[in-house]
Amino acid sequence: MQTIVFAARKGGSGKTTLAAHLAIEAEAAGNGPVTLIDTDPQQSLTAWWNDRKAESPLLLELALGGLPTELSKVRSAPGFVMIDTPPLDSGVIAAVIDVADLVVIPVKPSPHDLRGVGVTVEICKRARRPFVFVVMQAVQRATLTQQASLILSQFGPVATSIVYNRVDYAGAMTDGRTVQEIDPKGKAAAEVEDLWIYLFQQLSMSAAGAA
Repeated sequence: MQTIVFAARKGGSGKTTLAAHLAIEAEAAGNGPVTLIDTDPQQSLTAWWNDRKAESPLLLELALGGLPTELSKVRSAPGFVMIDTPPLDSGVIAAVIDVADLVVIPVKPSPHDLRGVGVTVEICKRARRPFVFVVMQAVQRATLTQQASLILSQFGPVATSIVYNRVDYAGAMTDGRTVQEIDPKGKAAAEVEDLWIYLFQQLSMSAAGAA
């Protein structure tokens, strides 16, 4: 299993939303199974999972110190582990990034959020872990949305799929589902599908390079 970590020092960036939606998308695309791990004390991902009626993805309750050992046991198994992290706590973020095959850094296209990416990037670089930015909660045709990818590209790779500010995402998260499950032909579902295709390609290239 490859491990994807969702990390950002800034709160409200969309880590939990991405973890939930990409877990469902990965399994729908035949890239599962997916196991979720929630290291955020707020337990938002866990609350979403508890509201689900579907039996997948799995949620694993695991102490932070046990991550390296437990993940090493399933390294050769198919599928993905997706880990949500807390904002602000650099110690926890660094510990989780240490076990990542890819770090996904969601960033809202606002000046404050864009200025705050440096800390997370530095943690990734110290751990020598690949990372990619995902522009989240973007406003269509807004100048800053267009500028965000250019600004972020100065720090590292940026996903080609932008996640726009749609009420569908918040609505889906309230009852343990995702936008793909509610409106599989909608624009939000297409965004998630495109994003997973991009991330899966990045992971495949990274694995090939390591081999």
